[in-house]
Amino acid sequence: MKSIIEGLLFTFGEPIECNEVAKVLGVPNKEVLSILLEMKDEFDFNRRGIRIIRFNNSFQLGTRPEHHEWIKQIVQGRNTRSLSNAALETLSIVAYKQPVTKADIDHIRGVKSDRSLETLIGRRLAKEVGKLDKPGKPNLYGTTDEFLRYFGLESLKELPPIDDFRIEELEEE
Repeated sequence: MKSIIEGLLFTFGEPIECNEVAKVLGVPNKEVLSILLEMKDEFDFNRRGIRIIRFNNSFQLGTRPEHHEWIKQIVQGRNTRSLSNAALETLSIVAYKQPVTKADIDHIRGVKSDRSLETLIGRRLAKEVGKLDKPGKPNLYGTTDEFLRYFGLESLKELPPIDDFRIEELEEE
């Protein structure tokens, strides 16, 4: 079963939800989750070149962060677009305040965030997660599993506490 799951993770490439794997294998979701967590621990214990990364209830194969320097040498020169400061600022607001409206993002930033939000949605780092129950029904935005993957997080609980940033700001002044 582990071999099949490893093959599914490898072939799919993107994060795959545990319940999708359970459906394919015809076994209970709880059993697949247990196997995936066991495999994740085994990959980590054996220090394999790849690891299993968890994003909420999705899993994906990825490389080890400690191999970054070697991987960077191969990837260097390929089209790797980084996010602008405006996009990172917008993404930070979405991550910490979600669900959040564009108007709230604009208010916090003090400037329009249309382009940054479009970029984040286009890169699948943010998405519309609903509508606010107020006149005009403004869209609510939140982060995605791609956001977790991009920043190497298993869940939003791993975001650094916002107070850590406030302390650094005060120290810089």
